[in-house]
Amino acid sequence: MKRLFAFALFSLVVAPCLTAGAQDKQPGGRLAIKSEVMGEERVILVRTPPGYETGDQRYPVLYMTDGAAQLGHTASTIEFLSRNGRMPEMIVVAITNTDRTRDLTPTKAAMPGPGGKDAQFPTSGGADKFLKFIETELIPQVEKTYRTQPYRIFAGHSFGGLLAVHAFATKNDLFNAYIAVSPSLQWDKEGTVNKTADFLKDRKDLKSALYFTMGNEGGGMLSAFNKTKELLTKQQLNGFTWDSALMDDEDHGTVVLRSHYMGLKKIFDGWQPGPKIVVGGADAVEEHFKKLSAKFNYTIVPPEQMMNQLGYQLLLGAKKSDEALAVFVSNVKRYPNSANVYDSLAEAYEKTGKLDLAKTNYERAAQLGAKNSDPNLQLYRTNFERVSEALKKGGKASEKN
Repeated sequence: MKRLFAFALFSLVVAPCLTAGAQDKQPGGRLAIKSEVMGEERVILVRTPPGYETGDQRYPVLYMTDGAAQLGHTASTIEFLSRNGRMPEMIVVAITNTDRTRDLTPTKAAMPGPGGKDAQFPTSGGADKFLKFIETELIPQVEKTYRTQPYRIFAGHSFGGLLAVHAFATKNDLFNAYIAVSPSLQWDKEGTVNKTADFLKDRKDLKSALYFTMGNEGGGMLSAFNKTKELLTKQQLNGFTWDSALMDDEDHGTVVLRSHYMGLKKIFDGWQPGPKIVVGGADAVEEHFKKLSAKFNYTIVPPEQMMNQLGYQLLLGAKKSDEALAVFVSNVKRYPNSANVYDSLAEAYEKTGKLDLAKTNYERAAQLGAKNSDPNLQLYRTNFERVSEALKKGGKASEKN
């Protein structure tokens, strides 16, 4: 038992640092902030969504502790879920460590150790200062440098999970949603659990979301997890979304990937329009995303690929060319820097005999494809050349509207 406890304690302090690697070579880059609050330089790794550099969209942001260790799989999880329509694309801001015990713990405290001897954490207790750095220096720099939407998620693991719950209870308006993975809520006699209870007491409304998990930790961590779950179960708050999961088939290290996956799905539950909505056509899809905009408090438009697929269903399946053209035109207006939307609109014009309009849009697709190094550039050029040749041979041109 002593050996098991020693390993668990070691995991709490250093496990998230063990897999740190060169994760900043992907799209997005690296910020180095000379922090006046922290009195040191802090390195931030940033991952932007595919196509960020060639578009003009704005994105919600996930802020995350233990950044070097967790950036790779978390960014991939977001890309996978967004590609499958379960959540929006996001910018990931991953904060790397200097003194993680100092930054992630809310109070100065020791923890019970084997043999009755406490394990000391002499630098602990700097969480509020760290949150001030995030609020007054990091977030303003990110929002100045990147195209962001006013929706933020905070995620942390172990001591970082403790910080996530602490931020939820003490700086709730700083983020819209929180993911706490195997949080060390036993810290300082469960002080953060008590703070959470005080924060929720007598509240009737709370526009926030919290998802927290626990691996096969046992002991004080599991006890504090269960107390937090019991506390939240008693709440009936309008606008508040929460859930928890005991993942006892995951250990302290492996619990993170599944927790981020499930947490993001929970936060964005209902993001994907169901079959009935899609069958309802463009108006039903538009209404769905208007409701999402109201829920998440920023303007959310239907994804390019979703509307593109709907346009093709109307054009090729339902044979409703006018409705299909309306969908493709709306996609061009929303995503004017995408070569694909012009190519799809051009195809709709071609299939309805409007070859001059098809030529114009195929040409625009080829221009954007060349500018953006689009892998389908040759296809766009081939389409343009085919329609141009048809017009030279006397293909019927439509009246411009």
